[in-house]
Amino acid sequence: MKIDLGSGTREDLVRLGALYDTGQEPARALTEKVLRIRNRMGTCIPLSANKAQQQYQINRGRKNIVLKARQMGVTTWIAGQFLLRTLTHPGTVTLQVAYNQEAAEAIFRIVHRFLDQLPPEWLEGRVLKTAKRSSRRIAFPALDSEYLIETAGDRNAGRGLTINNLHCTELARWPGDAAETLYGLLATLSPEGELAMESTPNGSAGCFWQQWQDAEATGTRRHFFPWWLEEVYSAAPAPEDSLTGEERQLVDNHGVSLEQIGYRRQIHANFRGLARQEYAEDPESCFLSSGSCYFHAPGIDARLRELSQPTRIDRNGDLHIWLVPRPGMEYLVAVDPAGGGEEGDFAAVQVIEMKSGMQCAELQARMEPTELVPLVAQLAHDYNDALLVVERNNQGAAVLALLAHRDYRPLYEQHGKPGWLTTRVSRPDMLGELHSALSQTPHLFSSERLLRECRNFIRLPSGRAEARPGEHDDCVMAMAIALAARQETLAGKGGHGNGVQGAALQ
Repeated sequence: MKIDLGSGTREDLVRLGALYDTGQEPARALTEKVLRIRNRMGTCIPLSANKAQQQYQINRGRKNIVLKARQMGVTTWIAGQFLLRTLTHPGTVTLQVAYNQEAAEAIFRIVHRFLDQLPPEWLEGRVLKTAKRSSRRIAFPALDSEYLIETAGDRNAGRGLTINNLHCTELARWPGDAAETLYGLLATLSPEGELAMESTPNGSAGCFWQQWQDAEATGTRRHFFPWWLEEVYSAAPAPEDSLTGEERQLVDNHGVSLEQIGYRRQIHANFRGLARQEYAEDPESCFLSSGSCYFHAPGIDARLRELSQPTRIDRNGDLHIWLVPRPGMEYLVAVDPAGGGEEGDFAAVQVIEMKSGMQCAELQARMEPTELVPLVAQLAHDYNDALLVVERNNQGAAVLALLAHRDYRPLYEQHGKPGWLTTRVSRPDMLGELHSALSQTPHLFSSERLLRECRNFIRLPSGRAEARPGEHDDCVMAMAIALAARQETLAGKGGHGNGVQGAALQ
């Protein structure tokens, strides 16, 4: 397709923008004509779409999410398309958000190279002269357009702007509360703006995984690109008579070549357990194989699909109630305190029925001890003066002191001291109790917040189990305390010491 680039005047750029909008073929032709990249050999060449890039360009919508193997060129392609739209649609603001500063700088180097390699007649004119060109922002005053890049760790990314093109790269690896950051960015996207979220997988939990699962409900178009779409991924051919059943299915169902099977064997030899994550072959196993969930993942996923809404939601969504207190029933309230503050950990409270262990209510909020104690005391009182179990580590000491001032009874004790002490010895046992309950009796749990946290709770190579980086485990730990304290209390009723201050159990 022949394209007249013109001399780079504003009128020329607007004309090309209108041509770009007419269809996929003009957009690809304009991309190849205008944009240049550096290939794997270090040579600058036109940006000609590979298989993954072609599929994305053909199938993309206004809202997109891309699950991909590594090094597929999707990030480069989206950056190129958004730059073209920034240059050919005056008044356009494009924002790319990378997961860390190093990644942001790498992407912006690609964008700077695009600009440096534009057609000479465009560069000679005044329209594309930049007022500000830095490692984070390029402004085009004559077009009233700008191209920005931020990191996901910047809580103010995009604030105060109206974004026309939003590109979220490696969303599965964003730090902190990735969902909160993403929702803040989505609030800046104009109603007609284009969204592209893309990442390699990083476990079957977290913001990217959830966005992928919810894509149909949110009107987001899914794109999956397995590793074999990249032609460079090949090696010495595997002998056909040596193919395993799994390899034969890849050949027969997806047209994978024997050279690619040879490369696949190298991948699995080098990456071992991470092979299916880094070189995705299907949109299910790539999630499941990455990030080892500590709890029984299939049971959690099944229970999540069954959940219904709480009977009541109070305190602006902080307090969820599924089962109200019933006369004659005994309850336990477990508290995992926190320091409070806008950026601190959450305090979490779990209410369970003593006999069955059934979850009745849950509180998760950023609260200081002085805010938390009146609420916890009232909640325990409402649940038939429930046995109150407070983790006494860290902020728990302040919570217990305030409860003592209120003279709340019954209060759980360990070895004559009020509260529950989590140690490196007791922690695995607590988590083991929760693991067993999730595996054997998942119907006891009704909280989506809790189950999502369980899905993000992973076993590290060191063997320690904890929340995935950037995620929370407050609800998990509160429930682990609740179940462990319940187990000890029930054992105490049988004559092994109930560890209870006051007459909690009759």
